[in-house]
Amino acid sequence: MSEVVYEETATMIAAGELQSFVPFGRDHCRNHPNAFNLQLRELQPASELWSSDGAAGLVGSLQEVSLQERDRECWQLRKGCVGVREEDVEFEEELYAAGNVVVWSQGSRTHGSNVYKAFTVDSPVQQALWCNFAVPHNKKDEEEVEQTVCIVQSSCVNVHTVTGKDFISPLPFQVLNVWATKFGILLERKNAATDGQLCPPGEPLPTMFSMLHPLDEIAPVVCKPAGQFEGSHVQYVSDSTMKIVFSCCQPSIVVSYDTVQGIHSVWALRKVTQDERSTVLRCPPEPVGTPLGLMASGFLTSHLRNISRLDSSCGSGATGLGPGVGTSCAVGPGSPLHYSALHGHQNRIITSSPGINSRVHSPSISNMAALSRAHSPGMAAPSFSGAARFNTSFHTPSPRGHHGLLPSPNSTINETMLMPEMEPIVPDLCMEQLWSETVTAGCHREMSSQASKVFLTSDLCENDYLCFLVESHQQLRCVKFIESNDTSQLIFASVTTIPAKDAEPLQNIDAMLVLEACGSLVLYTGITRVSKVFVPGLLSPTFSLTNHLPHLSTPLENVSTPANAGSRHLQRLDEAAMPSPVSELRGPNMKHHEASFLEDYSFQQTTPYIHALRDPVCNRVTLELSSGLMLRISIPEIATSELVRKCLQAIRFILPKEAAMKVLVKWYNIYNAPGGPSAHTEWNLFVTCFMTLMGYNTERLTWTRNLHFEVPLSPVIAAKKARPSDGGSDEDWDYLLGSHYHRQMNSQPVCGPVDSSGSNTTITANLEDQSFASSPSCPSLKLDSSAPLFPHIPALFYVLHLLYQELQLDELQRGRASSLVCLLQQLARDLQLEEYVDLYWRDYPSLISDFTESCLIDQALIGQMQRPSFLRADPPCVFSWLSSCLRGEEIPPFPYLPSICWRTRLLVLSYALYIIGDENATSTDVSKYLVKLSAGQKSYVSEPHYRRQSSVKVKFSGESLPEQLVVWLTSEGFTLKDLDSVPFGVALPIREAIYRCREQPCSDWSEDVCLLIGRQDLTKQAHKMTLAKSKASVGSGLSLEPPATTEADEEEDGMSDIIQEVTGLIWSQDLRVQEVRRLLQSSRPVRVSVVHLPEVSDHEYIEEKENKLLQLCQRTMALPVGRGLFTLFSYHPVPTEPLPVPKLNLTGRGPPRNTMVDLNSGNIDVPPNMTSWPSFHNGVAAGLKIAPASQVDSAWIAYNKPKSPELANEYAGFLMALGLNGHLTKLATLNIHDYLTKGHEMTSIGLLLGVSSAKLGTMDMSITRLLSIHIPALLPPTSTELDVPHNVQVAAVIGIGLVYQGTGHRHNAEVLLSEIGRPPGPEMEYCTDRESYSLAAGLALGMVCLGHGSNLIGMTDLNVPEQLYQYMVGGHRRAQAGANRERHKSPSYQIKEGDTINVDVTCPGATLALAMIYLKTNNRSIADWLKPPDTWFLLDFIKPEFLLLRTLARCIIMWDEILPNTEWVKSNIPQIMRGTFDPSEDINMETMAQAQDYITAGACMALGLRFAGSANSDAFDCLYEFARTFMKIMSFSGTAAVQTGYYNLQTGLSMILLAMSMVMSGTGNLKVLQLCRFFHKRTGGEMNYGFHMAHHMALGLLFLGGGRYTLSTSNSAIAALLCALYPHFPAHSTDNRYHLQALRHLAVLAAEPRLLVPVDVDSLKPCYALLEVTYKETKWYDETTVELMAPTMLPELHLLKRVKVKGPRYWELSVDLSKETQHLKSILSRDGVLYVKLRAGQLPYKDDPQGWKSLLASTVNHRSSGVRAFKPEAISTFTSEPALVSFAEFFCKTSEGMKHREDTLVLFSAMLYECVTQECPEMLPTYIAIEQAVGALCRGDLLQTFPLWQMRLVVELWDSRILRGPANHHDALLTSEFLPVMKNMVDVALDSWLKDNSLVLRSYMRGEALSKNAQSVMLACFLVYRSIPCLRNTHTQLEGCTSLGDLLSRSSQLGIPLRDLLRLVPVLLGSAVGTQTLSGFPLQAY
Repeated sequence: MSEVVYEETATMIAAGELQSFVPFGRDHCRNHPNAFNLQLRELQPASELWSSDGAAGLVGSLQEVSLQERDRECWQLRKGCVGVREEDVEFEEELYAAGNVVVWSQGSRTHGSNVYKAFTVDSPVQQALWCNFAVPHNKKDEEEVEQTVCIVQSSCVNVHTVTGKDFISPLPFQVLNVWATKFGILLERKNAATDGQLCPPGEPLPTMFSMLHPLDEIAPVVCKPAGQFEGSHVQYVSDSTMKIVFSCCQPSIVVSYDTVQGIHSVWALRKVTQDERSTVLRCPPEPVGTPLGLMASGFLTSHLRNISRLDSSCGSGATGLGPGVGTSCAVGPGSPLHYSALHGHQNRIITSSPGINSRVHSPSISNMAALSRAHSPGMAAPSFSGAARFNTSFHTPSPRGHHGLLPSPNSTINETMLMPEMEPIVPDLCMEQLWSETVTAGCHREMSSQASKVFLTSDLCENDYLCFLVESHQQLRCVKFIESNDTSQLIFASVTTIPAKDAEPLQNIDAMLVLEACGSLVLYTGITRVSKVFVPGLLSPTFSLTNHLPHLSTPLENVSTPANAGSRHLQRLDEAAMPSPVSELRGPNMKHHEASFLEDYSFQQTTPYIHALRDPVCNRVTLELSSGLMLRISIPEIATSELVRKCLQAIRFILPKEAAMKVLVKWYNIYNAPGGPSAHTEWNLFVTCFMTLMGYNTERLTWTRNLHFEVPLSPVIAAKKARPSDGGSDEDWDYLLGSHYHRQMNSQPVCGPVDSSGSNTTITANLEDQSFASSPSCPSLKLDSSAPLFPHIPALFYVLHLLYQELQLDELQRGRASSLVCLLQQLARDLQLEEYVDLYWRDYPSLISDFTESCLIDQALIGQMQRPSFLRADPPCVFSWLSSCLRGEEIPPFPYLPSICWRTRLLVLSYALYIIGDENATSTDVSKYLVKLSAGQKSYVSEPHYRRQSSVKVKFSGESLPEQLVVWLTSEGFTLKDLDSVPFGVALPIREAIYRCREQPCSDWSEDVCLLIGRQDLTKQAHKMTLAKSKASVGSGLSLEPPATTEADEEEDGMSDIIQEVTGLIWSQDLRVQEVRRLLQSSRPVRVSVVHLPEVSDHEYIEEKENKLLQLCQRTMALPVGRGLFTLFSYHPVPTEPLPVPKLNLTGRGPPRNTMVDLNSGNIDVPPNMTSWPSFHNGVAAGLKIAPASQVDSAWIAYNKPKSPELANEYAGFLMALGLNGHLTKLATLNIHDYLTKGHEMTSIGLLLGVSSAKLGTMDMSITRLLSIHIPALLPPTSTELDVPHNVQVAAVIGIGLVYQGTGHRHNAEVLLSEIGRPPGPEMEYCTDRESYSLAAGLALGMVCLGHGSNLIGMTDLNVPEQLYQYMVGGHRRAQAGANRERHKSPSYQIKEGDTINVDVTCPGATLALAMIYLKTNNRSIADWLKPPDTWFLLDFIKPEFLLLRTLARCIIMWDEILPNTEWVKSNIPQIMRGTFDPSEDINMETMAQAQDYITAGACMALGLRFAGSANSDAFDCLYEFARTFMKIMSFSGTAAVQTGYYNLQTGLSMILLAMSMVMSGTGNLKVLQLCRFFHKRTGGEMNYGFHMAHHMALGLLFLGGGRYTLSTSNSAIAALLCALYPHFPAHSTDNRYHLQALRHLAVLAAEPRLLVPVDVDSLKPCYALLEVTYKETKWYDETTVELMAPTMLPELHLLKRVKVKGPRYWELSVDLSKETQHLKSILSRDGVLYVKLRAGQLPYKDDPQGWKSLLASTVNHRSSGVRAFKPEAISTFTSEPALVSFAEFFCKTSEGMKHREDTLVLFSAMLYECVTQECPEMLPTYIAIEQAVGALCRGDLLQTFPLWQMRLVVELWDSRILRGPANHHDALLTSEFLPVMKNMVDVALDSWLKDNSLVLRSYMRGEALSKNAQSVMLACFLVYRSIPCLRNTHTQLEGCTSLGDLLSRSSQLGIPLRDLLRLVPVLLGSAVGTQTLSGFPLQAY
């Protein structure tokens, strides 16, 4: 662009809101206790680590902070983006750094500033910046962005995130600068001259590094320079001459500066591709591409260095390499040597290659290649430049003869060989060169210095520019750039320079503020100068200032401004043209040189002037004055009124860019002139400006003249500009304005009456109207064809017409449409577009009929206008388009402006989709319904960019039309708020679609869709869903806080977190939860009541009491196992507090005096270590309270570690619990190692089991290693024997089973199989508690091969089932296979087993292993191995306990045969025990009785597992019956009980009880609770610790997780339950012989949340709701549907087809599980909260259990019509919507003033009733609008026809619904008789008008001019409602009709509906036939 477009010379705009500015951080720091006050801080190691001089510690860093350091402050501002402010508050954030303190504050104009965060670091802050790091999320590709502040110190970078994480990254080198980028931060290394010694001379170190996250390694950046030869060449950035001057995230670019060549380059920053990475790391031996490791693309100069080296014709060339080596270089950048060298060559270069792109012609490419090879083969690519630079003479002043200093090629090679190979670091980011300055621009006068400012800006026409300020030239260089089509690449176009001393961008007004050298502020948009900016209170500096300055030092005149650029750029530069370089000695950052030369020439100005700009945010910027003050100003926006803004958008869209820019700039100047107009006159000003630009003389048009009269021009301007104009040339705006004022002053008396009438829309200016109307051809009304916009009038008119149509579709904007219509009708008249004028008259009859003038356009000039092809004669009218759509007529596509007519597009396509029913309307068929307007300016319209974005992915798969419509509208960003502003007639179809979707929504719609259809319940649900995806929500949505308990001692029982609100709904009738708490509490002393018999001595009595207490303590110690299950996952810990663990209280109180009874008194023997396992269980119980969704981290887990060693067991349990709820994976490996090395047995057990549970089935290698160390069998045979405690080995073996669960891992299976039969070792090892180890190995083997059955891949040679069978029944031991042969060579010295298998040890493990491997496989052959023997002889050989296990194993293998009835249970008992006994046989009755009982117990156990968590009533009844039977047997102390033995009976009973609680898990069944309570009370005799544990586990399972959890029957769950409920319970609290106690807690792994809690979305309280649950069909039952009252436990999800919330109380909601269960699973996992919404008129079940109080029920009782019985007062019981309640309050109650409007009140009540009962409260406004429209029509006080348009659309929709037949009637919205009544009233009103005024209609049809009376309004109403087209051109056809048929045939092509045509019959035929004949025509019939 060679000239600055459309320069406005004398214009000026005013800046608003002047404030003095002081950085907030500065004040804050004054009161901040920074480093000086930190001396009291102890010398902690941190300061030694990070302070810059290491050892000196804090003292050192204090000495460093001298006073100057603290004064060096810096700050930056940005637009606020963090914090919890509302979106509409615009605020600024400031990051201030000084000394050691960084302050981050926020503040807006309205609220003051406040500190957001403040940081103090140990050494002075070098730099502080905001940066966003991308954190990869969930191993997927999505990334979370963390907002952080980076604080750079000399030795490290501190990174603080907004969420509160802190990182410290040490820096491996001194950092020059840090830059924030899209990916992380870029670090620039400080380049010391010492680099030369550090690295081989040929290999410069990289200078730029990136850090993508504070925890990542710092990696070098690679670059890809542009140019033909370097094609794909990638190399490290190692050029020390390259400095970064700017970085930006969007687009991701970096701007760099080459200090040697003085050239700026732009680079795209992106992630490194795979092959680039490998290229760099391979370091090819042959140097590729450029021998210089230069990043600079100043390719010519770099190549010049080689030339000089090769032909050394001009030795001075070599010195060109010198400056830039680094700080120690003697040759300064200003030395004459440097310049002459550089310029000497530039002459040559410019001649040899004239254009920047002709690099191909440079003469010595082959030489270069030769040089690069000769120089140092075997060296990485960047070798040469560094060597050359370092070896260039540092000391020789003479420019000649220093070649000798260059090393010979050989020496370089040798040095390279000697250097050790260094490992390359993998790069993360790559910089790809996009553009760099041309050399000529660089050396125009001198080498340009580094840009002091770089920024991006865009202009009003959406062009983007990259601007950089070169201070040495006082230039702002603007490079225009565009995104290429694939948006990945940026294309840089022309460079424009603007003279400037400083500049800043103003983001949100598309402009930038430039400070010129003379000190004045100028506003530019892009490169177009807009105007000067007047800052009130600052005098503008004298304009003549520059003239006094000598030409030499000011580059102002010489700078290539665009005006004189052409000639300047190509001039050859002579040495003579250079000024003496000495005078120009200034460093790249010499910012204040203006000030210096002002002082030199002694212009000491008294007033301060602006000398710099800084900190732009939005449209505000800070001015730095020469006096050091700072002022904050804001630059006004281009328009405040929405209408003007929209018009400007439309203008910008249609005009060519240059014209558009002119208009916008012109308008901006007029609108923002100092003391300019206020907002309400903005439109009038715009019309005047716009029409004048089109060539109108706004003085002469009455209505525009009156507009001026409304603009009260301020006297200030009047005084300045009120001189008479010389003939109003349209250029000179301000004078024109002034002359308006002048004329108004003169014409005031004339206009007086006009003004006093006060009406500003309907101006009836009598005098002038007559004068103008009398002479329409008056010459003053001609258009000036030289006006800039004159040729574009038709196009502009058309876009404004489309904008007018858009405004009609928005209720909020429609008022503005009436202002726009005045302008449009004028243009339409002048363009002689009759039909448009008619359309405007129809819309605003009372307004338009007042305008009569038209301006003439010469026929000759009409040719000059560009009539665009899209301007049609028939005006596009959006309402008539929608109307014909409803009538089902063929319609042409509707024109729209992309991005401006958003609504038109949306509504047209909605109608196409929903009314026409074209499913592709929104995708492929858009062009059928819409035609885009193309413009001169089309390039920037990228459609999707303007859509309001929304997360909905539009997918239509067989959805109904309403669903498609709703989903599509949401995806376009259409919300309910938008819908409310759509006119009621247009919105009705959309409302109908929404209404239909609301009835049966999809369960998986997104939040936005649910919002649109008005289902808050679903919205809330969807909102929770999205929340859960992003972060595990802490208190899952519902604040189901446990109530604060009153008594202090309540707190400690560890069960206070059960959610009362939910349990109170589930078990509302009784206090069973409190009872469970009473039974399970172990934190209070027990009551020890022993009767003191007189013969017992006191001492014996005390012993007796203590013995009794010991028995009670057996029970107390077993309670925690049950408590853990009861409180499962019910608590979210506070991260700052340790977890409260209730005490395990083993004391007692003896009545009557409540004396203490203690076990430690020494009176009786107490077993040692009695409490160690119980306290472990207590720790587990406490830890299991923590919910899996809580925020738990490694630090918190370690923080809970108790101080006292006696609590170590509890902590061990706590660790295991954390593993069970999945939090232990967060524990750092270091801590795990730490805990295991302590050698504390319990901790190891807890940790190993916990970690394995957390990594269930993952085959995690690190955990496998951890476990293997503890299992001798998994270690290599030669390894040292580790002394691992036996219980830890057991835990580790189970751990292997858990980690490899279900994987079928061969090696582990093999080892575990042999471990089941591990023989006892020679010494004492492996001899004690062998049973538990063998069992553990069996369970682990079962878990590894869980459910694989016979498909164990690759294990056939192991013969697993046969081997297990042998372990089960006995036989010869096989030789040990594999690695462990050595171990078992010598037999045990303690235990004589011989070579047979010890079945007592191996049987349980082997049995359960078989059961788990063949679980649910129904493999009959394996099952038959497990049948109990059927002869007495064989029965004697089997322990009765093993019969229990075998029966259990057999039943769960034959899973599908388990039936819930007693017959099935009994069928497991062998035949011989069921028949009659022959007394002669010798039968051991004891054996028989025991066998029967154990087999029964085993079968019951299997039944419990099969129906776990199902609450199956048959299974429960069956089990309950057996429990009763066993209890009966126990209660007679008769024969049977004696035979079976109490212990065996009790074991069987415990198993049955556990089976029952498994079936009823989580339901809290009362019968089971009674049984548990019964056993709880029995403490004496044989009731040992283990039985108590069993009974209380049963109680815990019954109330699992407080009723929120139940058991699953998945394979994994069954395995966990088999481990946990192993039927051999410990005899006392230290007994682990048969089964490790810790495994009891694995039952947690079988728990899953299946409680569904309906929550009322309005009150957020849990409530009752009716659910309908449909089961899938199975082989046992057909598809069945049951009704449940929620909150309830759902059955297992894989059994269900559908879950549905059933009406009539609540809105229906259906979750279809046949498609996917994930949705419901996630609901259940978050407390099962399902949001429901009451229907209007319904009450919740709690308040109205029978449903008799509802609104509809009451109407039935009264037997009167519903409306009459409906009392508006009662509304609040039916709906919670405040709008409806208030409506009833104010509009439906009779009050004093409303007496006479009784009928209106009744009508309103009826509407309200209809809305409430029909469930569409949002229709109330529509009803009222219809009633108002009809009322106004009947009264005849309509001013515009808009309401009738809407009525017509409503009626047409209704008709189209009726036509489709009665079947579809129910889903229409307006069902009642309301609409027909209203329709009839309209018909009557219009017909009666027609009777009296048929002449008016007739004269309209003849096209005669209309009179200005009230009739014209009614006429327009009639024409609109009856849809009669504009008949101006067709009246001749219809007038002469003789008969009805004739009329019909003629009117067919006009498209008038028949019933409307019949209304016209009397008028049209009346003229010919006479009205009498048709007067009897029954009009009412239609």
